Amino acid sequence: MNKRILGRGGLEVSAIGLGCMGMNHHRGPAPDRAEMIALIRQAIERGVTFFDTAEVYGPFTNEALVGEALEPFRKHVVIATKFGFDLGEGGTGEPNSRPERIRAVADESLKRLRTGTIDLFYQHRVDPAVPIEDVAGTVRELIAQGKVRHFGLSEAGAETIRRAHAVQPVTAIQSEYSLWYRDPEASILPLCEELGIGFVPYSPLGRGFLTGTIDETTAFGGNDNRASLPRFTPEARKANRPVVDLLADIGGRKGATPAQIALAWLLARQPWIVPIPGTTKLHRLEENIAAADITLTAEDMRSIDAAAAMITVQGDRYPQAEAARVSR
Repeated sequence: MNKRILGRGGLEVSAIGLGCMGMNHHRGPAPDRAEMIALIRQAIERGVTFFDTAEVYGPFTNEALVGEALEPFRKHVVIATKFGFDLGEGGTGEPNSRPERIRAVADESLKRLRTGTIDLFYQHRVDPAVPIEDVAGTVRELIAQGKVRHFGLSEAGAETIRRAHAVQPVTAIQSEYSLWYRDPEASILPLCEELGIGFVPYSPLGRGFLTGTIDETTAFGGNDNRASLPRFTPEARKANRPVVDLLADIGGRKGATPAQIALAWLLARQPWIVPIPGTTKLHRLEENIAAADITLTAEDMRSIDAAAAMITVQGDRYPQAEAARVSR
């Protein structure tokens, strides 16, 4: 697979990464652990070098799974994980990016990931109680100590990114971005281009909706957070079907699936955008990886954007309480 560079520090990753959250968190009953370890290793065999996890996934167990899967291949892969919540014994689960917490998370994550260095360490959500300069300064110290290689932010607002970058250069911003959620285009993507920051879209397939396999009759199992998301009510799913129909129409012309067109569209936006679709199935992994070989022309992109502009997506992406934590 072709490689892309995130940030001005030269972090090289595969053009499409693998989001590992759903392998045991927020996507229904957890699949067999050994099967997920095998899937991660099959991704490596197919050219994926960029793997995303977080301490909150599980919590903790997703990092352990990823660490075990990647340990034999550590020199050939890039691992991204995240800090930013008050977890563990006595934890509240609320945002916590105090310097002492960041340092503790780094040490704990290193053990679970079975590595000496975290390649990309994101603040998972902005903590309004801690100045972002203190967060960036703490990660700068961890970089100086060799525990972290690169600093990232997830779901941060433009001013927060700029302030953090002034203290410690930000390598990547991870935020939701896809054909059915395009808010980053207003201020975040232009800022990334200005500052030389890479952009990592999570949920690039709209939490599975853009694959075309979900409709208003789909039932979500226990531990699947989509059941609580406003954009995934049966009414919203039915109303948002035109987005999938658009992708299917373009895919029909290109010999590609809706999911592949959704990923190819992201890749064509900027050379420093690296989506991280998640999956628990080998055939979906291979489908996603193949999207890196699809070329969308400038005319294709204009056609998609023009058609998408005629579609109004229904439903907020998060419930109100959770939405308050993003884009600060």
